[in-house]
Amino acid sequence: MTTGVFTHEDCSVHVTPPGHPEQVARLEYVRRALASDRFADLKRCEAPLADDTPILRCHPQTYIDRIMAAEPTTGWAQLDADTHMSKGSVAAARRAVGGAVAAVDAVMAGDMTNAFVATRPPGHHAERETSMGFCLFGTVAIAAKHALDVHGLSRVAVVDFDVHHGNGTQDLLWDEPRAMFFSSHQSPLWPGTGAEDERGAHDTVFNIPLEPDSGGATMRAAYEGRVFPVLRAYKPELILISAGFDAHRADPLAQLRWDTADFAWLTARLCDLADELCDNRIVSVLEGGYDLDALALSVATHVDILMQRGGQD
Repeated sequence: MTTGVFTHEDCSVHVTPPGHPEQVARLEYVRRALASDRFADLKRCEAPLADDTPILRCHPQTYIDRIMAAEPTTGWAQLDADTHMSKGSVAAARRAVGGAVAAVDAVMAGDMTNAFVATRPPGHHAERETSMGFCLFGTVAIAAKHALDVHGLSRVAVVDFDVHHGNGTQDLLWDEPRAMFFSSHQSPLWPGTGAEDERGAHDTVFNIPLEPDSGGATMRAAYEGRVFPVLRAYKPELILISAGFDAHRADPLAQLRWDTADFAWLTARLCDLADELCDNRIVSVLEGGYDLDALALSVATHVDILMQRGGQD
């Protein structure tokens, strides 16, 4: 079996203003890190361009039309204080959705054991009718709905370890009884959501706020005590990861102070659970991470472990 990586050049056409942390260089650094001989056995796939069908599982047509209409022909369109669009942003966001959906299809078909989706813009802050936090479409939530509706699964788990709360994924899965959502995140920090008492309509939302400067040891204890037992009892048929690497101590936007070894530990433990519960089926989707060197190193470590568990050494 193999590990797949899904990406597309269209994701580099989404250009943000100078100085914006969610920049084209993020994907360039990730691709460069995954181009070394260490990753020669990756199954490399182009992320397809998603049409409206999967997006409509989470966003109404009016929202899709509004995003389409907001794309400028030159320069930038500013949707909020943090979220910008350029010519090509819609295609990039559709590639991100298409890559996540195709990765789910490939893993469910047994064509690969697990997969990493290296696309941008990120998606976990996009709510049902609101773009925010650099995000246009709720990529991981859409992938979860696709797995449930198209592949007939009854239990899908989403684990979000980005440093910011996955408010968009939470919103999009709030009323979905077939999906369980876990988010560990720094608190207090933007967007200010993610309290422990936010549990969803079916008690399937689990938020794990972590204090600034709490470090990797606190994270590990929280996952061992509060995430993994619930995940094991839930017995998901597929695990989706919102893989944000902005909890790294080098990241400029937050202060959780994790090391690359912490991402390695968390990836390996999630792989342990996937092996135990769902035939190793994991689809991981890139979210945040804004120190370029730390992002590249963390992604390389994350994918290396996925490859080891996917049957490649």
